[in-house]
Amino acid sequence: MTRPTAIIFDVGKVLYDWSPRFLYERLIADDRALDAFLRDVVTHEWHFQHDAGRPFAETSAELIALFPEHESLIAAWGSRFGEAIPGPIPGMPQLVADLDSAGVPLYAITNFSGEFWPPFRAREAALFDRFRDIVVSGDERLVKPDPAIYALALRRFGVVPDESVFIDDNAANVAAAADAGLIALRFIDEPTLRRDLERLELLPRS
Repeated sequence: MTRPTAIIFDVGKVLYDWSPRFLYERLIADDRALDAFLRDVVTHEWHFQHDAGRPFAETSAELIALFPEHESLIAAWGSRFGEAIPGPIPGMPQLVADLDSAGVPLYAITNFSGEFWPPFRAREAALFDRFRDIVVSGDERLVKPDPAIYALALRRFGVVPDESVFIDDNAANVAAAADAGLIALRFIDEPTLRRDLERLELLPRS
């Protein structure tokens, strides 16, 4: 295998923890009501529309029409989305800093709303300023694991697939990256990833 020279990260559940529960557990005190709201109202399928490029104004209006009793809770998704991302995955800011210090070019492909990305990126500038470029699905209207988003990212980043490591927590996204010719790793935790990157000679062995 060719020695890799660049890394492409996923963001959610790799660099940063995220879940709608982090937001809504602050707003819904009853655990059963919270579980029902997350299961039946702000579903994964509904949220995925934002990653694919649909504006929150449209998706929220549709959802409020279905669940008018939850209007204020649905609206909170837009105004308080950052609270669903409480902070980084343990160890990952230091790992990113170590890679940057080692001169490894860093990139990312994230399934993320184009509306919600800019304030989050600004909030976390200390980490993301280390990245040379980031492809945001909501801006491109392409989402992982669509092969087209990997092809677009590779063109834009100007990297060679078999010399680039892709890291994601989602098995389907990892498989699609491997199909695109990338060295694809499924994220488990920072210690495991650090060992993998040491094995690939992207970091010195500790």
